[in-house]
Order: sequence, then structure tokens, then C-alpha cells
Amino acid sequence: MAPGELDLVFRRIIDAPAEKVYQGWTDPEMIVKWFTPPPWKTISAELDVRPGGRSFITMQGPDGAEMPNPGVYLEVIPNKRLVITDAYTEAWKPSPKPFATIDLHFEDLGGKTKYTAIIRHWTKADLEAHEKMGFQSGWGTATDQLEALITSTS
Repeated sequence: MAPGELDLVFRRIIDAPAEKVYQGWTDPEMIVKWFTPPPWKTISAELDVRPGGRSFITMQGPDGAEMPNPGVYLEVIPNKRLVITDAYTEAWKPSPKPFATIDLHFEDLGGKTKYTAIIRHWTKADLEAHEKMGFQSGWGTATDQLEALITSTS
């Protein structure tokens, strides 16, 4: 599972159990509260968390423009791993322009979680575009928001 040349990696120790961090990624009501760094926001999330199930998250930019993010779950191991791709929009219907596959790992550290996100891009141009979007800071802010949400509801 070592990162490849088209991968971006985000790692963090989160002060919450793995099942809570996993829940943050699989509960639509939670996703809309933490998923997007300001000034963006997440306005809806439809999640069918099972291999082949649909993920459809809609973000909204500061100008009000909506950005739909359809995808499909490839692998689901409760409290341990989620793999989601935008290569498909639903079931096994191919996406017209895939961008990445998200490979999430939740390792239990006895009340804390070693959280690793590996974002596997289709092309070098996609990887570079994601870096320019502020990948590390964006994922860092979103993860801060996830951790704050989990600790405020525990």
C-alpha cells in the first residue's frame, strides 16, 4: 500500500476511536458538517456504504455554484478501510472524466485513530491540480473539523 507517483497522502492521529472516525465518513448527517473547508460547504450527502454502493456529495462554493461529486464504494471494511472512486458515477456506470480514488485507513490506537488518506490520481495533471487546490491544507482543515465534530458529540 505504499504510495505511488500519482498519489497524494494525508496522515493524522485523531483523538477519537476508529469507529467514530469511520462513522464521520459514513454518516450523511455528519459528512455535511465537516467535509468541506470554508468558505466552501457541503450541502448534501447520499451514501450507500457497501461495495458497489453510490456516494453522492454536493459541495457549494462561496459564489453559490454547486459541485457534485458522484462516486462508488469499491471496498468497505467497517471501522478499518473505505475505498471510494469517481471512476464510476453509480453502480458500474463509467464517469466521463475520473479524477481520483480515495483509499482511507482507520487504524485503532486504543482510543485514538491513525488516519491515512491516499488519493490515487488518474493522471499527473490531476495530481498537480489537486496539489494546487491546496490538498494538504484542505484535508488538514477538513480533518480538524471532523475531529471537532466527533469530540463535540461524544
